[in-house]
Amino acid sequence: MFDAWVRTKIDPPLDKIGEVLSGSGLGANQITWIGFTGGIMVIPALATQSYYLAIAAIVFNRLCDGLDGAVARKQGITDLGGYLDITLDFIFYSAVVFGFALSVPDENGLAAAFLIFSFMGTGASFLSFAIVAAKKNISTDIRGKKSIYYLGGLTEGTETILLFLALCLWPDKFSLMAWVFGTLCWLTTGFRIHAALSLFED
Repeated sequence: MFDAWVRTKIDPPLDKIGEVLSGSGLGANQITWIGFTGGIMVIPALATQSYYLAIAAIVFNRLCDGLDGAVARKQGITDLGGYLDITLDFIFYSAVVFGFALSVPDENGLAAAFLIFSFMGTGASFLSFAIVAAKKNISTDIRGKKSIYYLGGLTEGTETILLFLALCLWPDKFSLMAWVFGTLCWLTTGFRIHAALSLFED
């Protein structure tokens, strides 16, 4: 929901850093892997209830996610880069929720399962839409130049990261926030299915 506005604020400074990184010879895919490797450390951090360490892993991952795109815009956007970016993003999102499930299994388990279930809805509806849009030669630059079609919704990247940070700051509210956000994810999925029914009907 807020991704388009956020991009107008963060893209200019990221592009400047990306230009420097690109000049150093570092590739966009390398940054993607570095960000994922650091980000996945959120699992042991959350499992041991080291919430500030988890915040550091989340911020590092998201910073790299912005920088790999900035470098790609300098060096050239590739299909492999787009594939790695979205695949590792979805794995990272689920890793955060899995970490919270490990932290307090009895209290967080059911809500964590619902949230990952909800992420499956948003992820599947997002990627399936992009596949059919590509087949029909439908494109969009609403979130900047992307390697795949970007369909928004109530629960996009910005909202998801704000959720993760809030969960780390108030871990005792995990179940409540997970149930609420998961419900919003299903509203997003419903919106995307409705958009597909409108655009893709033969």
